[in-house]
Amino acid sequence: MDVSEPASISGGIAARYAKAIFDIAKENNDLGNLEGNINELAAALDDSADLRDLVSSPIYSRQSMQDAIMAVSAKMGLIPALHNALGLMAQKRRLFVLPQVIAQLREKIAEAKGEVTADVTSATALSDEQTAKLAEKLKSSFGKDVKIKTTVDEGLIGGLVVKVGSKMIDTSIRSKLNSLQNAMKEVG
Repeated sequence: MDVSEPASISGGIAARYAKAIFDIAKENNDLGNLEGNINELAAALDDSADLRDLVSSPIYSRQSMQDAIMAVSAKMGLIPALHNALGLMAQKRRLFVLPQVIAQLREKIAEAKGEVTADVTSATALSDEQTAKLAEKLKSSFGKDVKIKTTVDEGLIGGLVVKVGSKMIDTSIRSKLNSLQNAMKEVG
């Protein structure tokens, strides 16, 4: 059995749900509300261990999963397309793909808005000014609005690693030291 098989299967499941939710929201001119809803849902997943447990644990019955997620959805005031999809996902025991569905919906919404997301890893936290300058530089390079998602990795020593789609720009000191080390091995 291929180790990547379960990941690709769940990715396919998430893609189908994300496409359906996105298409319905787009048809109803509700993409703005959908974006707000998925951000709230992602924050709820981050903040609530109980919600993460509900989404990922197989011990709950289909009905209890569905009742719980529908109650959460109603309390959050999610748009009908997302609310109904969550109920269907619970009924089909597919809630485990919810984080992937959220990620794919974010990509689809950004694409519809003409945005790209840049994953930026830096040695220290970037200031708002640095983030804005970087977004402007990337916008001029890619010709699209750029949303920046930052993370800190002190192991970089200095510099940045920027990933936009399939492109990666690595200006970190760690990568330069690794390159230098490899060059020295070739000489010696």
